Amino acid sequence: MPEIRNFTLNFGPQHPAAHGVLRLVLEMDGEVIERADPHIGLLHRATEKLAESKPYSQSIGYMDRLDYVSMMCNEHAYVLAIERLLGIEPPLRARWIRTMFDEVTRILNHLMWIGAHGLDIGAMTVFLYAFREREDLMDCYEAVSGTRMHATYYRPGGVYRDLPSDMPLHTASPRRGERETQRLNRSREGSLLDFIERFTERFPGCVDEYETLLTDNRIWKQRTVGIGVVPPERALQLGFTGPMLRGSGVEWDLRKKQPYEMYGEVDFDIPVGVNGDCYDRYLVRVEEMRQSNRIVRQCVDWLRANPGPVMLDDAKLAAPTREAMKEDMESLIHHFKLFTEGYCVPEGETYAAVEAPKGEFGIYLVSDGANKPYRVKIRAPGFVHLSSINEMVQGHMLADVVAVIGTQDIVFGEVDR
Repeated sequence: MPEIRNFTLNFGPQHPAAHGVLRLVLEMDGEVIERADPHIGLLHRATEKLAESKPYSQSIGYMDRLDYVSMMCNEHAYVLAIERLLGIEPPLRARWIRTMFDEVTRILNHLMWIGAHGLDIGAMTVFLYAFREREDLMDCYEAVSGTRMHATYYRPGGVYRDLPSDMPLHTASPRRGERETQRLNRSREGSLLDFIERFTERFPGCVDEYETLLTDNRIWKQRTVGIGVVPPERALQLGFTGPMLRGSGVEWDLRKKQPYEMYGEVDFDIPVGVNGDCYDRYLVRVEEMRQSNRIVRQCVDWLRANPGPVMLDDAKLAAPTREAMKEDMESLIHHFKLFTEGYCVPEGETYAAVEAPKGEFGIYLVSDGANKPYRVKIRAPGFVHLSSINEMVQGHMLADVVAVIGTQDIVFGEVDR
């Protein structure tokens, strides 16, 4: 009999499939994993503590940097928590805009996930396809907020500004000729809503392309079917949310069960898996992209038909316009006070949760009546999912660890917050 010796293996943090800064200490029996010990904190950025040292409105930008693939969804939970403590509700148009951008963000997240997950397991092409569509949605972020990633677009009382009436156009360059520039600008003629509508028309065909590459691909199925199986009862006990929970067959979605913003008004379905393995979680996320596309289309139709304000008309919460600030002394004072002191939030505590692309993203906020929070606690879905990795990889091969990390869709900004 050959002598089999257990040994310990370091997986990451520099490993390309460790999704940033995860260090796994694996106890191996040959190539089979007996135990996985996740070491986190290598990206710790003290978001919760920093938010407690700044006025409420100055911490919105920190939220973008948590799960830096689902930027506006993170802002949404924080802004909702502040609004609940202030006892305010944003205008209807602002709530529809938030709903639309939450779903744009979900598609952005799932495109990044399908590209990175495919790359981890060995499917190169889908990464290039997914980034083609991400580029268009990043342009939508840039059009409303001025930046492609960390938008800081949601504000207590509404959103930063209304949707622009025109899209930025590409210009010809030495690398891109006049004809190519005209082709790229064709979809940009008109408003942001026109641009998003054109995207929703072609996006289902793009999802079909991803499915053609992966869904019945025998190598993809060999790498994902039966890997990382979590039964529904265990998924609930482990605190799973989002696609991780729905992939195990539990139909739980905050957008349906505890509707916020305008989710009670739009029509969509909750995709649910059967086997609770990596393949089912893949199918759930692919279908979620289709459902998000449906929701975005409904939001576009409503927003086109219903103009209106996108911010509360309250000088204590909303900054005055640049024109008013330069002509009116009162507005200048309001502007100065708002951006130096901010506003005081009544004493109390609240928990606001949104159905972020990765699961339930929640903000527990405690106010002592000052202009900055007494306590901010972030409930990050990735942190909860990572705690199950030991259970999910036991008995699997080393190569399957990569598939399990990919199926958990972990981003370390929120794990190490």
